[in-house]
Amino acid sequence: MLKTIKIIGPAYPYRGGIATTNERLAQEFASMGFDVEMETFIIQYPSFLFPGKTQYNEKPAPENLNIKRTINSINPLNWLKVGRRIAREKPDLVIIRYWLPFLAPCLGTIAGLIRKNKHSVVICLADNVIPHEHRPGDRLLTNYFMQRIDGLIAMSQSVLKDGNSFRKNLPQGFCPHPIFDNYGKKLSFELAKQKLKLDPNIRYLLFFGFIRDYKGLDLLISAFADERLRKFPVKLLVAGEYYSSPEPYLKLIKDNNLEDFIELRTDFIPDDEVNLYFSAADMVVQPYKSATQSGVTQIGYHFNKPMLVTNVGGLSEIIPDGKIGYVVEPNNLEIANALVDFYENDRIIKFESNIIEEKKKFSWANMANTFLSVYNKIKNPE
Repeated sequence: MLKTIKIIGPAYPYRGGIATTNERLAQEFASMGFDVEMETFIIQYPSFLFPGKTQYNEKPAPENLNIKRTINSINPLNWLKVGRRIAREKPDLVIIRYWLPFLAPCLGTIAGLIRKNKHSVVICLADNVIPHEHRPGDRLLTNYFMQRIDGLIAMSQSVLKDGNSFRKNLPQGFCPHPIFDNYGKKLSFELAKQKLKLDPNIRYLLFFGFIRDYKGLDLLISAFADERLRKFPVKLLVAGEYYSSPEPYLKLIKDNNLEDFIELRTDFIPDDEVNLYFSAADMVVQPYKSATQSGVTQIGYHFNKPMLVTNVGGLSEIIPDGKIGYVVEPNNLEIANALVDFYENDRIIKFESNIIEEKKKFSWANMANTFLSVYNKIKNPE
């Protein structure tokens, strides 16, 4: 009988959406009566490989979670020690978060050692099987990891498809990314703008999250230069830390004379300020050039925000076009057309009312039950 669960991956004191998701999933399992323990990194990335300012969360640790820092991603002796120890502990279910081939040797070695106890079931929760930003050796490294797990759960069909390219008969499950419901309450437009010191007479479109080239901020800036948008009292609010060079974006803003129409808040946004940015915005815009799924959409759902996404990866699986927002091709003209339609036809009330019903399918219980279903499939094959 399944009683003990161990989650391996980013968690406090590491920051970011993957850590937040792992912690929220652990809380869900605990609420269902399971004994849950999390193991995270002593060293996650060497500093020279980390593109942001810091890997760490300065806020207090989440309450009621058992989090241990044990894993050194660059020390093979540590992988052996951790893997053998967890194998001896014999947790019933081990969930390993996978998103980057760099971590495949570490996580794959640990997974392989755990499975040697012939008791623990190792299931991967994959953000990406093939990363957005390709590097030599990605497939080789990912294959090492994929051969050492018992099952795979993905949050988009495109990731499941990628997983099948490594192991066709691997037990698997699909569960859309649950809604992030741990970022506080939605505030009024007026109060959120006041707290962020934004112009109360301006409406805002939000680009949120780490700024990486594949996320298409350049497409959005070019779209926002469309002259049709100047007739509306609207600005673009960019909230998130640069994980790639800021220079191309700043040049694009200058070349299009958009300095007065784009508000840049390009420091890391702490968890207790996330609700301010989403509450202040009319719509969340994700102009990605490639994607699998995105936690940003699930924050948008929590705050009942209309969303624009591009037709890449699994984003269109989550946002019904014309019902709660827009699904457009990743080019600046289509993005601009949607933004103009949103304001010209005052779609916000219609979209927001539809979101309330649509978001019911994205529960954390659904994700937890997906793991239990795959676990049972592995333990009791037909």
